[in-house]
Amino acid sequence: MGRSGRAAIAERLAGLRAEWRLDFVVVNGENASGGMGLTAAHAKAILDAGADCVTLGDHAFDQKDMLQFIETEPRVIRPLNFAKGAPGKGARVFTATNGRKVLVVQALGQVFMKRPFEDPFSAVEAVLNAHPLGGMVSASIVDMHCEATSEKMAMGHWCDGRASLCVGTHTHVPTADAQILAKGCAYLTDAGMCGDYDSVIGMEKLEPMRRFITGMPKARFEPAAGVATLSGVYVETDDATGRATRVSMIRIGGRLQEARP
Repeated sequence: MGRSGRAAIAERLAGLRAEWRLDFVVVNGENASGGMGLTAAHAKAILDAGADCVTLGDHAFDQKDMLQFIETEPRVIRPLNFAKGAPGKGARVFTATNGRKVLVVQALGQVFMKRPFEDPFSAVEAVLNAHPLGGMVSASIVDMHCEATSEKMAMGHWCDGRASLCVGTHTHVPTADAQILAKGCAYLTDAGMCGDYDSVIGMEKLEPMRRFITGMPKARFEPAAGVATLSGVYVETDDATGRATRVSMIRIGGRLQEARP
């Protein structure tokens, strides 16, 4: 989320990758540029900091240079069920440590979203069925980008037995329900944001508060610029089955209580 969140990734990700011996890292970057979308330059910076893949969201193309950049950078993934004519891909298989194949899928939810998107469940099911765990891929990651916690939970159960991890993004607040579902899919309703939590979901407090109180805008939203908490989720999987064997929440730095694997 904004400059603060980018700084947290730039300063910490490489060290955490080495310390925790991470095989594959996904960063949701859709609010990294001024809180709205992702520029090509900022996408490159996140990848250079140690991310293997960057996912987007409903603000995927708010920064216009992403329309062209995503066609040339396969490590950036936009939502699978976005507009049919949208550039880029919504799912891709990557090669991780020791040649293991990792599928990354992103879908947009429908509940409470500003405009309707195609059914995410059917879209995700088709991709997961085409890339079975323990066969074509060693692990599968589903980023469910949406507002409603119920829709995220439903997607988690929909993916259980077919994905290694289903994690929610978009609401900027980390949840406390990290778990492994019955058939081996790790789940977290929302990974939270990498950003300044002395804010209103990452934005400087004054303008959002004014709009809630008066119903009238006066200025643009601006990302909060204080020290960020790096938030996320850590998962270990079984190479043979793709099932999760461990899941932990991550919160490092900033204002939130620390949580590490």
